[in-house]
Amino acid sequence: MKIGLLGCGTVGGGVLKIAESREDLKVKYVLVRRERPELGSLAVYDIEKILQDPEVDTVVEVLGGIHPSFEYVSRALEAGKNLVTANKYLVAHYYRELLSLAEKKKAAFRCTAAVGGGIPWLVNLQRAARVSPMQRFYGIMNGTTNFILDSMETDGKSFSEVLATAQKLGYAEADPTADIDGLDVQRKCIISANVAFGSLLKEEEVPVAGIRCIQEPDIRAAHLHGRCCRFMATGSRTENGISAYVQPEFLPDRSLECAVRQNFNMISFETEYTGRESFYGQGAGRFPTAYNVVEDLLDIQNGTRGFYSEAGKEIPVDNESETMPYYFRTRAEDSWLEEKSMEKWADGVLTEEISVREAHRQAARLRRQDPEIFFAGVR
Repeated sequence: MKIGLLGCGTVGGGVLKIAESREDLKVKYVLVRRERPELGSLAVYDIEKILQDPEVDTVVEVLGGIHPSFEYVSRALEAGKNLVTANKYLVAHYYRELLSLAEKKKAAFRCTAAVGGGIPWLVNLQRAARVSPMQRFYGIMNGTTNFILDSMETDGKSFSEVLATAQKLGYAEADPTADIDGLDVQRKCIISANVAFGSLLKEEEVPVAGIRCIQEPDIRAAHLHGRCCRFMATGSRTENGISAYVQPEFLPDRSLECAVRQNFNMISFETEYTGRESFYGQGAGRFPTAYNVVEDLLDIQNGTRGFYSEAGKEIPVDNESETMPYYFRTRAEDSWLEEKSMEKWADGVLTEEISVREAHRQAARLRRQDPEIFFAGVR
């Protein structure tokens, strides 16, 4: 297999190192944006060098972002080259276009590293869905936010202190917006739902609430009621379509998710035949993520074609059917919240069961009055 590697940062460098240790994978070019003398003759600065070389049968995209990544990978697919990417933003945003192009050109399109880093999540989701309709998936899909929540719980430190530690350790970016506001997990949830249910979800259809505003009283409220706080993505079948959403949740201390510490991930699915199956491991990092990129390359080399699922279809998003109590902490005085409140939980309140759709809608409304509002589903 001859590979054109787009990008050679953290993950790309890991892919290159693993590939160099194998005889069956040859990186012929590495597309870079700046001078990289250590790459020698591998370094190229124009995508045309890769696209026009008939020896290159597979392109690996680890540049990140959606532009110019989308233009590069769509042209690679048009040229009949296989595509492997770790870019969840690209796949979630251009899911329809990339899947359609790969099918049209009969090219392999794989992105196992885009969801779960080093966890073989998508390939196992694909295998399970072939045998039994997927009922539900859920889990911790972001190591940065899990590190923050776990550290606040175990060390008693503030959100800002723990975030600074996460940045120092390299778990969080200098701009942590995608992690703490839930955009990273939202994209992983979209890809997972599309594979699990054969859907074509758009970003605006999947509500997301992050952990930017979580405070010590929220952690204490969960603890006093025998729970931990974890940042969860959920997708499930309903009678009227599929439900998909991302939010903090207070989970029972005995749950498997509460045992997930530091920057680890754990994602589960449920089918009629298997019940629950869970996958635990590193959700990010150079070699865990590069490992899954290389696994995709080896699958393609061994004959795997296409994507994890066939072209999806429009399925109604139904977050009205999914209900649970919610914890709200806000300084806003509000008649809706007062009417729905069941009891006081530390500095917040526990509501009666309400739908996911209603909780996110009301939280967005309350945030206009109180930007520091925090809310979480209670299981």
